[in-house]
Amino acid sequence: MKCLFVTSEAQPFAASGGLADVSGALPHALRQRLIGCRIVMPYYEDIPQPLKENLRFVTSFSVPVSWRRQYCGIFETRYNGVIYYFLDNQYYFKRQGLYGHYDDAERFAFFSRAVLEMLPYIDFKPDVIHCNDWQTALVPVYYNQFYGKNEWYFGIKTIFTIHNIQYQGKYGQELYEEVVGIPPEGRSVLDWDGCINYMKGAIETANRVTTVSPSYSWEIRDPWFSHGLDPILNARAWKIRGILNGIDNTSYNPATDIQIYEHYSEDDISGKAVNKQKLQERLGLEQDPEVPMIAMVTRLVAHKGLDLVKYALDQLMREEYVQFVLLGSGDWEYESFFRTMQDRYPGRLCACHGFIPELSRKIYAGADMFLMPSKSEPCGLSQMISLRYGTIPIVREVGGLRDSIQDSGTGDGNGFTFRNYDAMDMLSCIRRAIAGYWQHDGWETLVKRAMKCDNSWTRSATEYINMYREVIEEN
Repeated sequence: MKCLFVTSEAQPFAASGGLADVSGALPHALRQRLIGCRIVMPYYEDIPQPLKENLRFVTSFSVPVSWRRQYCGIFETRYNGVIYYFLDNQYYFKRQGLYGHYDDAERFAFFSRAVLEMLPYIDFKPDVIHCNDWQTALVPVYYNQFYGKNEWYFGIKTIFTIHNIQYQGKYGQELYEEVVGIPPEGRSVLDWDGCINYMKGAIETANRVTTVSPSYSWEIRDPWFSHGLDPILNARAWKIRGILNGIDNTSYNPATDIQIYEHYSEDDISGKAVNKQKLQERLGLEQDPEVPMIAMVTRLVAHKGLDLVKYALDQLMREEYVQFVLLGSGDWEYESFFRTMQDRYPGRLCACHGFIPELSRKIYAGADMFLMPSKSEPCGLSQMISLRYGTIPIVREVGGLRDSIQDSGTGDGNGFTFRNYDAMDMLSCIRRAIAGYWQHDGWETLVKRAMKCDNSWTRSATEYINMYREVIEEN
């Protein structure tokens, strides 16, 4: 079985969020399961120079972009056992930043068409093309419109994964003629709410649509979560499946992680106390091994549940003996709020703005609890990472948080959960966690149980392989 994994970003070459982590890890896990999986992505200017030096030029060809044709070069490298292809066009990709440009609609229409045009040049005909998010959503659309009946391409199946339904690739219909290049009789698959909608086209035309957690697969059929696509998703519910993401257990391993202060494992967690003490020292917090430390590593945006934190944090800090650590950046109102709280509670609260990868590892290793009160969360990786480091998640029961964290109130869970999007419900949940922390023997048992949770990509890869086989066997 052969799979071509199509993505707009992948670790370690280019990253802006969780998609890059998935793209860097899942194909490797598939390869370990003896699946021929290769990755294709744009050749961005942002790719680090040391990685560029290992790229090999393969060939070049031209790609239809509506009424014109554009140059495309193919570069290739092997990383972590997986072959990567990079599609080059300096006009589209030799610029700073992956997204947010005025011509993103054209850049990723070009990329999607180039992926299909590339195939005869690389001696790799996939059984499945697995596309991810709106930037690659035109691949199944173009396959159905222009390639599916071509003898060389016949029989290829397409999978489309929704990582975050909020970002759909919506543009004005004037782009049909200048950018998208689909004739009038084929445009209905992209038409939605008076716009061109790239994601809607992929939902219509892909053989299967997946989401990054089982709960998210049915949440997005509700108007509360769907950002307007619920009618289409409900009409195509038969083809939708949720598969929970995983994490790289080799990278996120407190027994070997070179970025934390002291190594530890589920068999001997004593090193976790050293990480806490060193983290307190680095962040200017009071040196107290007993105080429970609650952490967040997050983008500072509304859907991460920060309105709940704004409402309840002052009350928590006044009424409970805790320390609070935040690492993240985003909306000004949240950054300003956490600066104010840091000034109000010196030595007990530290807000670090920006994203510092090595510090995030130290926070995962040093904190006692990890707060994720998300309004929506397609999957979430932070709660899985925190489990790996024995830092107990406190989460709202939504999306992948619901699928990966079970409340420990029954004695066999791996965290603390609350259901309603309500600040007082969140605060009550945090207090339950704090009460559990003071039961030292029970807390140690919970920490060890959390560290034993299997959130590796092996489980997820097996589910993807079963789906690939299922769709390949269909006529």
